[in-house]
Amino acid sequence: MAALTAAENHPNDKVIIFEKSREVLSKVRISGGGRCNVTHQPSSPTSFAKNYPRGQSFLKKILTQFDATDTMRWFESRGVRLKTEPDGRVFPQTNSSQTIIQCLLKQADQLGVEIRTGVSVKNFEIIDNQFLLHLHNDAPLKVDRLIVATGGSPKMQGFDWLTQHGHDVAPPVPSLFTFNTPQNSLRTLAGISVNPVEIRIPKLKLLSNGPLLITHWGFSGPAVLKLSAWGARELADLNYRFQIRINWIPGKNFDSLQSWLHDLKAKHPKQQLSAHPQFGIPARLWRWMAENAGIDRNLKLIETPHKKLNKMATQLTDGLFEVEGKTTFKEEFVTCGGIELTNINPLTMESTKIKGLFFTGEVLNVDGITGGFNFQNAWTTGYIAGKNVGQ
Repeated sequence: MAALTAAENHPNDKVIIFEKSREVLSKVRISGGGRCNVTHQPSSPTSFAKNYPRGQSFLKKILTQFDATDTMRWFESRGVRLKTEPDGRVFPQTNSSQTIIQCLLKQADQLGVEIRTGVSVKNFEIIDNQFLLHLHNDAPLKVDRLIVATGGSPKMQGFDWLTQHGHDVAPPVPSLFTFNTPQNSLRTLAGISVNPVEIRIPKLKLLSNGPLLITHWGFSGPAVLKLSAWGARELADLNYRFQIRINWIPGKNFDSLQSWLHDLKAKHPKQQLSAHPQFGIPARLWRWMAENAGIDRNLKLIETPHKKLNKMATQLTDGLFEVEGKTTFKEEFVTCGGIELTNINPLTMESTKIKGLFFTGEVLNVDGITGGFNFQNAWTTGYIAGKNVGQ
């Protein structure tokens, strides 16, 4: 996006993309399960920016220049038909990330953007207001302007070539990961999803609502991924060992559910609780909870002690699980951390330390929750940098 916007706004300048791998846009290809979650349903900059655990105030400023509406208009005006799903995520109507890749490559070709694959930048020097790029597998090259769009790095060493030029970096830690609960027998129900649930991390006073997926290793789904993003740095400090509490029936608490179960016992004494799932809870999960509360599947309500009903109420509204580790969410590695935003001019994306040097995307200390927000950060910052790089 930075390269295309630069070429479009500054047609007399030569624009080159250096790509370390053998092909461009590989992360776009795998995103959104191969469908490419282009952005999220447009809303005001203030509202949209609330989906970024880091960089909220920065996003509020820059989204006024290029927001989700502009992103959708940009792609649609170039022949990509988009659709907005009920949860707000925006995809190409083809349901294929290849549609987005082809659009970007076609634009690069039409605008004369040169793409050099298999070439990475080791570091750079500043000589007479120009950048001398030291390249792997290629001769050094002098350029007038430099846009860094490298994405996040899992290790601090990945930022060495930028910190040596005086830039401040927030140490990177993972964001958007799933929770491992190896001691949890619920894992035998892998594949079951519940929507919505309410999950809390009491130690961090964090709360999230939304769909939850039970997996072979623990818990996944949007509700978990949102928590992992908001708590990314604190959870890293805890070495990913912490407790979560799940309310499988948001809107109900222990007292209301305890009362409801006791009423059910009075009205339907011969009913087997284990065999009659309630509140939209999947049958296998309901049975697991009943058995975990000591309620045998053949036990009638009249035979069920209040103590066991109370335990069932606790499990449904305040289930406690021990998290012992994390798993990266698919291949969509996202980092919390990067170039500190105090080092960036939000009007242009230019470094406040070095004139002519620009930063875009996840290399910045900006990250969003799942749902198209990290892509929107890429489109927005890329557009602004590309527009201003030739000034």
